[in-house]
Amino acid sequence: MHVLNLGILAHVDAGKTSLTERLLHSAGVIEEVGRVDDGNTTTDTLALERRRGITIKSAVVSFPLDGVTVNLIDTPGHPDFIAEVERVLGVLDGAVLVVSAVEGVQAQTRVLMRTLRRLSLPTLLFVNKIDRRGAREADVLREISARLTPAIVPMATTEDLGTPGARCVPGLSPTAPDVLTALDDDLLAAYVERTVTRSRLREALTAATRQARVHPVLFGSAATGAGVDALLAGVRDLLPPADGDPDGPVSATVFKVERGGTGEKIAYARMFSGTLRVRDRVPFGPDGGPGRAQGRVTGISVFDRGTGARADAVPAGRIARLWGLADVRIGDVIGEPRTAGERFFAPPTLETVVVPGPGTDPGALHLALTRLAEQDPLIGLRHDEARREISVSLYGEVQKEVLQATLAEEHGLDVAFRATTPLCVERPAGPGAAVEFNRKDGNPFLATVGLRVDPAPAGSGVAFRLEVELGSMPYAFFKAVEDTVRETLEQGLRGWRVTDCTVTLTHCGYSPRQSHAHQGFDKSMSSTGADFRGLTPLVLVEALRRAGTVVHQPVHRFRVEAPADTLGALLPVLAGLEAVPDTTRTHGALCVLEGSVPGCTPWSSGCRARPAARANWRAPSGTTPRSPTVRCRSVRAPTTIR
Repeated sequence: MHVLNLGILAHVDAGKTSLTERLLHSAGVIEEVGRVDDGNTTTDTLALERRRGITIKSAVVSFPLDGVTVNLIDTPGHPDFIAEVERVLGVLDGAVLVVSAVEGVQAQTRVLMRTLRRLSLPTLLFVNKIDRRGAREADVLREISARLTPAIVPMATTEDLGTPGARCVPGLSPTAPDVLTALDDDLLAAYVERTVTRSRLREALTAATRQARVHPVLFGSAATGAGVDALLAGVRDLLPPADGDPDGPVSATVFKVERGGTGEKIAYARMFSGTLRVRDRVPFGPDGGPGRAQGRVTGISVFDRGTGARADAVPAGRIARLWGLADVRIGDVIGEPRTAGERFFAPPTLETVVVPGPGTDPGALHLALTRLAEQDPLIGLRHDEARREISVSLYGEVQKEVLQATLAEEHGLDVAFRATTPLCVERPAGPGAAVEFNRKDGNPFLATVGLRVDPAPAGSGVAFRLEVELGSMPYAFFKAVEDTVRETLEQGLRGWRVTDCTVTLTHCGYSPRQSHAHQGFDKSMSSTGADFRGLTPLVLVEALRRAGTVVHQPVHRFRVEAPADTLGALLPVLAGLEAVPDTTRTHGALCVLEGSVPGCTPWSSGCRARPAARANWRAPSGTTPRSPTVRCRSVRAPTTIR
């Protein structure tokens, strides 16, 4: 049986979860169609999702479709939960991007489509809500062509649009030959010679769709079921099934981790190659490097007709839930490594401090946040030992509210949050070096460590290098230095994570294993890993102090589309936000501005950056503030304001 791993994506409130319900009903998996407003949908299983009426966590549900097993993954539409979408994209064979017939192409729709095209992921477009008042057909098609992609082929027209009786009339658009012949010279020649048949066009459409060169557009309504059968036919006929050799080496990717009823970890994994069986012992980790963890699979569950079914094995192409991998994390590769994972969306650029409520146990809070970070690594827990604070990363305020409710409902913890601040980073301003020698100048550790910090290109992260012989001391000591360097860089001179630098070990030395006569090992005479873990932070901080660091604030790229006659009123608003328009152009009665805006306005009273970072934004007494010391860099995907 063929398998298709299908993602449903959309801007929030476009009807994505409602469409999932309708697909499951049409496939015979559920007897009644659930409603988001009633809190009884199949894929919104969390109490918080049902109460708020939004999808927070991705969910997998399966249904049969004429010999094809479709694993359907419902993803969040709210931009605050874009990390859930990112984790799913890497395991899909195809996608359905839902567009509202009333609202048309929205901001998140453009972000998603841009990513789908970059990944060359075969995608169908489904224009939902044709039964709603204000629904449009021709205008929405023009928006899709102008704002998403011109390579579209409408597969139907609508009748009684904007009424409860709205329906779809199947049929290829007259523009289909123009789009398809532009991609196929042989088809173009046959079209000119008037020898193109309807079946030939259909074959060309299928091939181009599976190559992600063309995107069919279907119309319908998740509420009434109009057009849903045509969408199912498109999923079956136009999207490619999963591939992979079930007899090859085991290779799978973990895209979701949750906790079971007894606290055990359950990993959701997509099999790309091989067959994984119960009791198999497999390596897993973020890459194929040495030191990956090992675990034994104690249970497997595959998705079947809307529920999970226990299985003894899972072959290539399928999605399964796995038990037994206690240390597994989202993004881990099970078995043979694949190509390095790619980031599809920008990381969070906001941060907030978690404040325990009265009577809240700090230890229990730390454990709860750690478990939540397992399910969403981009929560990015950050510990400030000096202030005894825990900070979490955010995409937006809705995510903060969800996090607070989750801690209260699932863990019984009362917490509050401080004002959200931009999540800055520190980068070295120049090179800096420091060294401490064993048994010299009051060094309390039996170790020699010398480190040099050099700036690296933006976005390169942290690299660790050696300028000493690898055999000059035991490997465990080198490992202790590298691990401690990375831990220490989580908080720089001004309290932010230090990144985009190369740290080089320039000096090293140790006291060999020694003992008193007729006695065992004496750690007071011999170096241990603790010596290197204790000395490395002191040397690294001194090297950073000599190099100096600059705090960099996140910058958003924006695109504003507005009536041309509002440009005069719009520019002062953008100036008040310290936005810098890079381009301004007009299209008829519409003006389009693109540029950048800082994540926090440094000279406004609303800026709540950390004190150390704020100090860099203050101008000397008696002078006029100009450009702040904080260097701005674009770190987020474009945001469309309409």
